[in-house]
Amino acid sequence: MSRRILRGFAPDQIAAHRVARNMSRGELARLIGVTTGAVGMWERGATTPQVDTLKKAADLLKVPMDEFIQIPPDERFLGDLRALRGLTQPQLATFLPVSMTTLAQLERGEAKLTDPVASSIAKALELPVNTVVEAYERVRSRPENTRP
Repeated sequence: MSRRILRGFAPDQIAAHRVARNMSRGELARLIGVTTGAVGMWERGATTPQVDTLKKAADLLKVPMDEFIQIPPDERFLGDLRALRGLTQPQLATFLPVSMTTLAQLERGEAKLTDPVASSIAKALELPVNTVVEAYERVRSRPENTRP
């Protein structure tokens, strides 16, 4: 699984929503199955959680994922759409007619997005097909040396 920095991650939002629910770091950690230190590192922005773990926190704190992953809709890449649903690449790939390797290439804009695959991704992410295609086009046309 990818361990890269989560694009658009807003570490201050974890603490803000946790405190608003009168929950300690330790309690949040216990309930989502991580260490207290991990939660502290996320809140300080030292590390980022895996998206499926972040989804557990969002569900527990009763907030949408876009509170924790803040990327304007017109700037979202294909991988951002997946992250906003709280899915890892391997998790999403299980719903698609392509391998995880191909999904990773699509998320980097390095493979061609076909209509059937775009439809499969849209269905899995519960999004309109045009949203998936637009996100793919953005990642494909991003400036050089820009991380997806």
